[in-house]
Amino acid sequence: MVIIPTAKNVMATMLVLLIALPFSQAMANKCLFISSYHKGYAWSDGVENGLRETLDGKCDVKQFDMDTKRHKDEESKKEAALKAKELIESWKPDVVITADDNAAKYVIKPFFKDHKVPFVFCGVNWNVDEYGFPYSNATGIVEVAPIDVLFDNARHIQGGAHQAIYIGANTLTEKKNLNRFKRAAEKHGILMDHRLVNTTKEWLDAYKEAQGYDFVVIGSNSGINDWYTESVSDYVVKNTTTLTLTNHGWMMPYTLLGLTKIPEEHGEWAALAALAILDGIKPSEIPIVSNRKWDIWINHAILQQSGIRFPESLLRKAKKVNS
Repeated sequence: MVIIPTAKNVMATMLVLLIALPFSQAMANKCLFISSYHKGYAWSDGVENGLRETLDGKCDVKQFDMDTKRHKDEESKKEAALKAKELIESWKPDVVITADDNAAKYVIKPFFKDHKVPFVFCGVNWNVDEYGFPYSNATGIVEVAPIDVLFDNARHIQGGAHQAIYIGANTLTEKKNLNRFKRAAEKHGILMDHRLVNTTKEWLDAYKEAQGYDFVVIGSNSGINDWYTESVSDYVVKNTTTLTLTNHGWMMPYTLLGLTKIPEEHGEWAALAALAILDGIKPSEIPIVSNRKWDIWINHAILQQSGIRFPESLLRKAKKVNS
């Protein structure tokens, strides 16, 4: 795992260089953005917003969405990766920015390792060991969640909780997330069960069962294609009797407490790194880093119905969301 906590200094250097970048030179450059997922998926939209705001007026941006959350079989992923490869070869971008694991796994690793085309990845979950980063032509930002802080809050609120369950979609990303939570749970002396599901009905059944645990970690629903927001939200408000936690902002309508990652941070960092590369910095000279920002959220609609009590200090500093 390669996580170097010097992002602030690196980004400061990038910004200094970018201020001096002539406008006409910047717009002559071509930046290709490959998203692993699709528009309308909250995480992807946030990454794209951060990226586009940072690149606005500085680079000609083209986007390709692999759509591998909704089309998650191996054949679809490989087909999307081949289309991305063909686009790179035909459009000839000056730098390629990718978001999330499937672009790293199916595009960068098999086709562009140590290639002449520079890559900046973002949103890769937890570590880069699976892909062998860094490459001579690739750097990026890794997506990590504050698991220890989540577990500490769970124990504080639930008074020594030691049995938990993880509920998420049956996807590659969620399997990686689950493995991380299981390892952390073992370190904290917490027994963690899990349910990775394919349908809304399976999710609701798992959620009902989960009320018998000390707390529930709510993973991502992305990959559950028949998800119906209103009915799930109504169900959890009426039926939550135990603590639920998440690190995904879009899961807060269904969760009591969230320490959530900020997708715009990934898009902004990747865009600044790409611009620095366009100005002459080699990808290998930009350290791989991890995200450093979190939001704290409380769903008061669920809290009021659940009967669970939160510390006043947590209530004061958290942002509020209502189902």
